[in-house]
Amino acid sequence: MIPYTVNIKLAARTLTGTLNLQNKTAVDWGWQGLIAQGCHSSILIIDPKTAQTIQVLEKHKANVVKVKWSRENYYHNISSPYCLRLASGDASGKIIVWDVVSGTAHCEIQEHSKPIQDLEWLWNQDASRDLLLAVHPPNYIVLWNGDTGTKLWKKSYAENILSFSFDPFDPSNMALLTSEGIVFITDFSHAKPPGSAGKKVYIASPHASPAHTKPAPAATPAPTGAKKALNKVKVLITNEKPTAEAVTLNDCLQLSYLPSKRNHMLLLYPREILILDLELSQTVGVVAIERSGVPFIQVRLISSSAFPSIYCVSWQCHVRRYTSSSYSCLPPDPEQSVQELVYDLRSQCDAIRVTKTVRPYRMVICPVNENNAGLMVSDGRVMLWELKAHTGKAAVNPSSGLSPLYSPVSFCGAPLGPNQKKIQDLCLNSMIGQTLIAGEVPPPLSNQQEVQLKFLLTGLLSGLPLPPFAIRMCPPLTTKNINHYQPLLAVGTSNGSVLVYNLTSGLLHKELSVHSCEVRGIEWVSLTSFLSFATSAPNNMGLVRNELQHVDLPTGRCFAFRGERGNDEPPIEMIKVSHLKQYLVVVFRDKPLELWDIRTGTLLREMAKNFPTVTALEWSPSHNLKSLKRKQMDARVAMARQTVSDAEQSSVDSSVINLLQVAESKSETSQAISAREHFVFTDTDGQVYHITVEGNTVKDGARIPPDGSMGSIACIAWKGDTLVLGDVDGNLNFWDLKARLSRGIPTHRGWVKKIRFAPGKGNQKLLVMYTDGAEVWDTKEVQMVSSMRIGRNVNYRILDIDWCTSDKVVLASDDGCIRVLEMAMKSASYRMDEQDLTDPVWCPYLLVPRAALTLKAFLLLQPWSGTFTMDITQVDYNERGEIKGLIQEQLNSLSNDMKSVLQDPELSLLQRCLLVSRLFGDESDLHFWTVASHYLQSFAQARQLSVSTAEGQAPSEGSQASPHNHLDICHDVLCESSYFQKFQLDRVHLQEVKRSSYEHTKKCADQLLLLGQTDRAVQLLLETSADNPSYYCDSLKACLVTTITSSGPSQSTIKLVATNMIANGKLAEGVQLLCLIDKAADACRYLQTYGEWNRAAWLAKVRLNPAESSDVLKRWAEHLCSPQVNHKSKAILVLLSLGCFYKVGEMLHSMRHFDRAALFIEACLKSGVMEANDSSNILFERPLLPAFLDYARLLRSLGLREGAALWASRAGSAGEQLMEELFQGEGGAPEVILGEEEVELGQESTE
Repeated sequence: MIPYTVNIKLAARTLTGTLNLQNKTAVDWGWQGLIAQGCHSSILIIDPKTAQTIQVLEKHKANVVKVKWSRENYYHNISSPYCLRLASGDASGKIIVWDVVSGTAHCEIQEHSKPIQDLEWLWNQDASRDLLLAVHPPNYIVLWNGDTGTKLWKKSYAENILSFSFDPFDPSNMALLTSEGIVFITDFSHAKPPGSAGKKVYIASPHASPAHTKPAPAATPAPTGAKKALNKVKVLITNEKPTAEAVTLNDCLQLSYLPSKRNHMLLLYPREILILDLELSQTVGVVAIERSGVPFIQVRLISSSAFPSIYCVSWQCHVRRYTSSSYSCLPPDPEQSVQELVYDLRSQCDAIRVTKTVRPYRMVICPVNENNAGLMVSDGRVMLWELKAHTGKAAVNPSSGLSPLYSPVSFCGAPLGPNQKKIQDLCLNSMIGQTLIAGEVPPPLSNQQEVQLKFLLTGLLSGLPLPPFAIRMCPPLTTKNINHYQPLLAVGTSNGSVLVYNLTSGLLHKELSVHSCEVRGIEWVSLTSFLSFATSAPNNMGLVRNELQHVDLPTGRCFAFRGERGNDEPPIEMIKVSHLKQYLVVVFRDKPLELWDIRTGTLLREMAKNFPTVTALEWSPSHNLKSLKRKQMDARVAMARQTVSDAEQSSVDSSVINLLQVAESKSETSQAISAREHFVFTDTDGQVYHITVEGNTVKDGARIPPDGSMGSIACIAWKGDTLVLGDVDGNLNFWDLKARLSRGIPTHRGWVKKIRFAPGKGNQKLLVMYTDGAEVWDTKEVQMVSSMRIGRNVNYRILDIDWCTSDKVVLASDDGCIRVLEMAMKSASYRMDEQDLTDPVWCPYLLVPRAALTLKAFLLLQPWSGTFTMDITQVDYNERGEIKGLIQEQLNSLSNDMKSVLQDPELSLLQRCLLVSRLFGDESDLHFWTVASHYLQSFAQARQLSVSTAEGQAPSEGSQASPHNHLDICHDVLCESSYFQKFQLDRVHLQEVKRSSYEHTKKCADQLLLLGQTDRAVQLLLETSADNPSYYCDSLKACLVTTITSSGPSQSTIKLVATNMIANGKLAEGVQLLCLIDKAADACRYLQTYGEWNRAAWLAKVRLNPAESSDVLKRWAEHLCSPQVNHKSKAILVLLSLGCFYKVGEMLHSMRHFDRAALFIEACLKSGVMEANDSSNILFERPLLPAFLDYARLLRSLGLREGAALWASRAGSAGEQLMEELFQGEGGAPEVILGEEEVELGQESTE
């Protein structure tokens, strides 16, 4: 007997369908490059590059309402590896943190039983990467440890919390969107819950706000469009609760801090996007749509250094991209100039038809490259859009006012070489050049081209339609069909179409529109064709229109199998195809059955009217085909021998004749032979009938009386010598035909809906479907193998069942999903790294931690032995072949463009580091190398211009980067001082225009004084009306500002007054006075003493000279490194902006960031801001050379001996011992090719 084996390797998976309304907000695109999406109680993991579902997570019992990928803003090493970690919250209040690769739950968290409102990983701190903040309804925010599930603290608020947003520039600031307004929290900390209840403000609806317009002269044209909308929303945030008539509180759909500008917030309304300046609590920008336009439903913000942008999605499935033109003055008349934060519509995708059941739900943006969008539609579709840049002038009206966009002159943060390869659509920064400072429109450089942006649909995942479903797996794999077998699953749907899925990939193979009403059942008649039937709704007589269609898959041809029959007759209950696919039985509800010949499409017998009513029917697996074939073969051989003469027979080898006969017989027997087959059925009394069919003859066989212990028989299954009957009371009766024994088992599960035997010779497993679940039985042992019950294991009802292989079952359920499960029927989650995907997926997170770090090092340390390669086997890498193979698969999955850029000798080390950090979605690396690359080039340029820049002193104004090459304002105080000052002046001018109350005017005057704009500040102070209580103070202040002299006595008096004010709690007023007498450096020190570190840094950037500013910022960096703050990653970025490169290298090494430290020092040497042979610099000798040595040790631990030898050789005498260890017993160390810098470095260290 042939041993029982598994038919075909199929992964457990879930085919998902339409989304539940509660899934609307459950989608997230992580830095890891994958999209997570909730679908009922499951979570899909989608690879957007190949549009494949690569994992389905199942453990939630309720609908998933929130998903959030963990952030990657930490240094990655073996102990903190690249890992796919996801948090999900459901409608029952449960939060699960997943290990996505293995498909297992890392920890489960439960606080209350209401739906989770919002989730966010705390990313803006270095203390821990496991902190997860959640909003538990109605009014609690709870901080959890996402690794252990421990509750760290809990805080309640007065109102119901809908969502929250963190200030990306200050981790202690947070805004809660509540049912009544906004609560601003300024003392958020992971260490303890916020102490105060926060500052509560109310949102006045945009349309209800009073307009604040100055009386315009008659000649001025009436404002239109966005300006008109802007006037409507002058006053938006108030401290008083608005009246019920004036406001609709639920209008605000979304709240978010702007990631591109500090102290700005975005509020989304159905017809406006409002940009608020939080210092003024007033609108400074608006994106409005026409009254007849389609309302917004969601926005996504990005902080690209090319253009701060907003992606929006509206009800008509429009994805729009707006870009900021920064602060711009629209009219040229200075008296009437209204400065606005303007967002221009740059691109929108094609509209998609929206119906009652098809609505756009959510949009996600790739956080790494910011030029890819995913749109989730309620019917389960995921549409993947890519923003493409096309060179060429726009064909739009020049009066539209849109400034042109130009391609950048750099790639990966560095100027593009003349022959350097680049990928234009790598990210938004590589598509569009930098933002221009307001009011300046320099001509484009000679190598810049004007670009237009367009959305391109690059991927589409479509889900299953609405249930119910009828499913049927194609015939099983056999030795005869193994060469052309495909595991196809036919799914009949409620709209009459049949979907055919390939279960190897989980992708839709074909969609066929077959019927006009709901498909009730499918039966395959070969590997490439099937029969399906559908019944229309009954008429008054209870009669229906039956449709029985024969479908040929390769051609898609359908024809009515029963011809003209089918109108006004009782509904078809079931169709059953015989074991050899020769005959078909069609069973009706109140009409005798029909017997058809499938091969000829002819009706063999329509049973008489007195034929018993059929309740269950099954064909026997036994037949006489083999004996018929043997008889036919003997007859053919005899005929062949008669036709050949005696003389010829002697010359022709008889074996050849036999081969020809066999070949001929094989091609004809299937048509020529009609084998005898049997079927059994039961009537309403439980009596079993046996009928034989052979050719055109139908014979009635034996009848077996009903079993008294069984109720009405609902279904029958037959395999080998085992016959199983199931009844409406939940009893299973197992018949052993050989031994003539029967055994009844009461399951107490109610109606047995369906039973099916598993495929495979000798495989006697049985799948049983009940109204409340399913079971798998072993009919040999007559015992249950596994069970699934609604309410106990799962929360969905099973609609249909089948086997897809000998050890896997497929279940259709009422949540719109079809699940392929192991026989245990536990979960459809699986190990992602064991799955065979149709298209290879680039995701280093799928590798084991050691392999992911090796892959990163392999890409960073090109070329290897002087050769650029994408073949891991070409380097000296001591690792198992299996791991090497997985790394090579990742390398092979890179696009050809990416491979050619990575192998380009013109690609500098800084560009390579930035490119690899983008490829890996490494947030921490990307931020570090963006700032490091900018300032290394900036200081190197200054050095070339022979501008003396001592360690820690920022470059003077002459060496500051040009407007074409500045660090964008999203980096805030890390930007160059000149650009930062310019931005702050533009901002305060805008605030000045928008002011609508005395409070606003006072704030503007204070800001102008700090910025040194005394003349304009005096004008504002003198505007105070005489009936204002502050009239006298403001008048005196105006006098003071205008009469300040640089004489010693007045300065010392003002300084004394300022000091006293600060000592008595009036810090802001004292700082203003110090700034008036040009003592801003003292003001910064006072601010830092009183804990206002961010304010001190701001003041240093706008008022101090480079040396003084550098001192203030260095003190800030020391504060950030202190144990109570522990934000060293931010401190390193601050030191980079000051040019303290030796200090940065030392800090990176002390933090054990060995690869980043070594590569950074190498980049410093190559750019010329560090010198290897600078013997006077002890800093270089002591901490920086060991960075090379420790990096060499790290590479050795990964198995990269060649890389380890290279970096050990750069570490001078300290690396010699490591070199000996590396090549012990191999005849000494090999020669290592060194560049000029490395030779100098080696000589210096040996001295």
